[in-house]
Amino acid sequence: MIRRGHGFLNAPGPTHIPERVLNAMRRQAIDLEDEELTAAIEHCFSGLKPVFGTTQAEIFIYAGNGHGAWESAIANTMSAGDKVLVPQTGHFSTGWAEMAESFGIDCEILPNDLRVATDPAKIAACLDADKSHKIKAVMQVHTDTSTGVTHDIKAIHQAIAATGHPALYMVDSVAALGTCAFEMDAWGIDVAVTASQKGLMCPPGLGIVAASARALEAHKTSTAPRRYWDWSQRRHTAHYRAFGGTCPEHLIFALDEALRMIEEEGLEAIYRRHFHLAEAVRRAVDVWAEGGALGIHALHPAERSNGVTAIRTAEGIDPVELRLLVRQMMRTSVAGGLGQLRGRAFRIGHLGDLNEPMILGSLAAVETSLEMLDIAHQKGGVTAAIDYIAGIKKTELAAARAALREKAA
Repeated sequence: MIRRGHGFLNAPGPTHIPERVLNAMRRQAIDLEDEELTAAIEHCFSGLKPVFGTTQAEIFIYAGNGHGAWESAIANTMSAGDKVLVPQTGHFSTGWAEMAESFGIDCEILPNDLRVATDPAKIAACLDADKSHKIKAVMQVHTDTSTGVTHDIKAIHQAIAATGHPALYMVDSVAALGTCAFEMDAWGIDVAVTASQKGLMCPPGLGIVAASARALEAHKTSTAPRRYWDWSQRRHTAHYRAFGGTCPEHLIFALDEALRMIEEEGLEAIYRRHFHLAEAVRRAVDVWAEGGALGIHALHPAERSNGVTAIRTAEGIDPVELRLLVRQMMRTSVAGGLGQLRGRAFRIGHLGDLNEPMILGSLAAVETSLEMLDIAHQKGGVTAAIDYIAGIKKTELAAARAALREKAA
């Protein structure tokens, strides 16, 4: 096979890394006290706060990944014997619960249909029933990449607040942060976790935690074992201490540049871009689905993720074979099914440093592969995506022309 040009990376993580971010890392290591490095570190800590939607929370950056950030959230707020409520969202709620159980924490799983979002009323009912306040935290996944369902973090906060229950509100936003609104302070989130390789447009390697004043207070009485993850050890003005050892310099330079790109584009513009790219993918899949063999896993349009679309496949269709063909012959990487969807779905990621031509190219690669494998699908998915994007661009073009006319006048 001839392999020329650039391939398309449409996994929901790691995601495409901008050239500016790559260039920021193409340098020699420097002294840990060099002013250029300390300035980049300070910008990372301050620049993450608007992305999290906080002015109050404290930020912790680890050389790690999202699973490391999970462990930090648990180890710094919980003690063996504590109880937490974990709404079922898919593969990643299960993983976070299993990690909590390894710390001796009792996890109450709130069952849910994995094709729909968590019902805030069910969380409220569990908390209302907990008269002795044994539940110390609600651990909610924002977007579970295995299902492509995004959960209403604001509505869940409102439901928790209405009960008056003192449980901490902990949110995994690894797959959502940077793709849709996230308001940590306004939504009463006590611990938020994310990682560098998705909406933040950086290489894998950084786990990030934001902790509210309530979480920091809970930390004082938590007895879970910790050292590397320990917030107390990292709440230090010396950068060597803030990173629990040597700062991951090149990843910090990457994050510093990525945050500058986010600031330049603006969060609201970023959220709009992600919605439009996601909707283009969904329009394509909806057309393919008319063939009877494919369908979007998330049932309700309002709950569909801006970052990833999970696509169910009918019996007799091998999504692993489809992924392999798409990657090897079309140079486009899409993800496989996870958890209950393993071997029953594939996933198209559409988050991070992406634009319309990149999405259209990846959709064309998938549609071509569907045709090559004789998988039943209605042709024209790419055309539907083009039509949707063209409509958006026409509106933007009209607004730009109107602005120019007004300026000229």
